[in-house]
Amino acid sequence: MELLNHLSVGFGVALTAVNLMYAFIGVLLGTLIGVLPGIGPVATIAMLLPTTYALQPVSALIMLAGIYYGAQYGGSTTSILINMPGETSSAVTCLDGYQMARKGEAGAALSIAAIGSFFAGCVATVLVAAVSVPLSELALKFGPAEYFSLMTLGLIGATVLAHGSLIKAIAMVILGLLLGIVGTDVNSGVARFDFGIPELSDGLGVVSVAMGLFGFAEIILNLESTEKRELLSSKIKGFWLTRKQIRDAAPAVLRGTALGSVLGILPGGGAMLSSFASYAVEKKMAKDPSQFGRGAIQGVAGPESANNAGAQTSFIPLLTLGIPENAVMAMMVGAMTIHNIQPGPQVMTSNPSLFWGLIASMWIGNLMLVVLNLPLIGIWIKLLTVPYRLLYPAILLFCAIGVYTVNNTSFDVMQTAFFGLLGVVFMKLECEPAPLLLGFVLGPMMEENLRRALLLSRGDPFVFVQRPISAGLLIAAALLIVVIGLPNIRKKREEAFQEAVT
Repeated sequence: MELLNHLSVGFGVALTAVNLMYAFIGVLLGTLIGVLPGIGPVATIAMLLPTTYALQPVSALIMLAGIYYGAQYGGSTTSILINMPGETSSAVTCLDGYQMARKGEAGAALSIAAIGSFFAGCVATVLVAAVSVPLSELALKFGPAEYFSLMTLGLIGATVLAHGSLIKAIAMVILGLLLGIVGTDVNSGVARFDFGIPELSDGLGVVSVAMGLFGFAEIILNLESTEKRELLSSKIKGFWLTRKQIRDAAPAVLRGTALGSVLGILPGGGAMLSSFASYAVEKKMAKDPSQFGRGAIQGVAGPESANNAGAQTSFIPLLTLGIPENAVMAMMVGAMTIHNIQPGPQVMTSNPSLFWGLIASMWIGNLMLVVLNLPLIGIWIKLLTVPYRLLYPAILLFCAIGVYTVNNTSFDVMQTAFFGLLGVVFMKLECEPAPLLLGFVLGPMMEENLRRALLLSRGDPFVFVQRPISAGLLIAAALLIVVIGLPNIRKKREEAFQEAVT
């Protein structure tokens, strides 16, 4: 009953004309940019984050959430129609989605992607609402030691689940932590690592770092691409699924939803891990695995459901504990901080309309995606025919204007350009920038909780193992390091990511 009361408050907030408008704008802009090959949810939110600064906090977060799952959905459209994933988690959709399109079943593939995403999003949102209250009550018992240990576990989890070399992922996390301490020390008021540059006294901007590493860098790398986009020449039709397609797809949607809902909560998890895991499960459970890669509808239904479920449940650690578990959630933390909202369990008690309004908007946003996107397929196809050389300069200009408007200073634009070039270098060296952004956002929070815990314990470092919850989290982090260090596990991890790349 209490949950229903909370949800009624949430829908009261989300169904206001202003918030409905921003939810619609969010899913439309997210899909619009997410459809473009190579630009996924991280880059999309990085580009559009400045547009939310003038809004009320609840409207800003509703719009950002809409951008997130709009971009997530847009990636599947690109994967099915031109065999180029809009972002990493849609890569597996290419395998069977594009083959379905080549067989004249593009409409069915797009329909099951939309239906699976909508169903998974609704179920995952119910899970977010149900889990949030008990988790927030547990989190209120956390002290500085527990928060520090939880963030440590989160960073290690993100490192383990990052693509490529573990050593490179660890190096990126450490670099992110170092970048996070640039600026004025909160306790002493002394400027640190600002190199005498006044603009760095407040630290590096999360918008500049995120937009540079994910927005500018992605655009530059996409301009290097020589791949030709082969658009379907035939008109897309057949959006209604046959009974056989429904029978084949329904179990995959249910399994994908369940798998994505669980994996989305894990540190470093979310949509990407969920979609790859779902495809592997569907292939193993299929009566005829040889059909996968040739247009099996289960290969679209499962991953797309898991993808969206993982995207929704990744909000759970953010909303209940204030801990971002992936790069997108790290930017949501930055957005909340800019609007003077401290992420964590206190949001539910101090600002219930924002908390439950955001959760209610997830249902509305998912419904908008289904209603909006299938009729607009023709527009997305036209957008994909625009040459890169015309499209990306306009996006770069839009990004530069957005960064400039944050503080009305050209230094932020130069800072973004620097991180854009740095992002290109990282990607050339096969260093995934997501762990860096997580380290950058979590670094100041970890430092604050570390110092506070040591202050309360009068400098006793054993406080982190003397408190049961903190000790348990640190033991889990240590076990994760040990397990991933085992030769067999490490080999399987490398094989999994290699399969994901190919």
